[in-house]
Amino acid sequence: SMAAPSAPRPPRPRKEPQPLVIPRSAAEEQRLRLERLMRNPEKTVPIPEKLNEWAPRPPPEFVRDVMGSSAGAGSGEFHVYRHLRRREYQRQDFMDAMAEKQRLDEEFQKKLERNKLIAEEQTAKRRRKRQKLKEKKLQAKKNKLEQKKQEK
Repeated sequence: SMAAPSAPRPPRPRKEPQPLVIPRSAAEEQRLRLERLMRNPEKTVPIPEKLNEWAPRPPPEFVRDVMGSSAGAGSGEFHVYRHLRRREYQRQDFMDAMAEKQRLDEEFQKKLERNKLIAEEQTAKRRRKRQKLKEKKLQAKKNKLEQKKQEK
């Protein structure tokens, strides 16, 4: 190698061999995974990103294998047609699914908003009730004090 001779690298720490354990249940598998994670708490845990959803291939800009105007359909033409048709159906299904998903998302957001408003109304109502009670108590206290003064 071309690099200048540097200090020899320190030997890598040997991993102590782990006994092979076959988990018998989901809970045991989870426990084993946790134990493995906790063996080295400083080590970072990779959290996978959300995968992009599948989307159909866009239709081709330029179709090359177009039949000549005087040609009859050859034996392979049906298969070409079949693939194109399948892809187009897939694309339409995908668009329908996306529209449906968007509709459901919007509905869900509306529902959340509605629930939030209802909850806020309830909170306000209860707050008013508490205030009323507080004021009643204060008024009762004042009345009591007034009565004591009058008695003296």
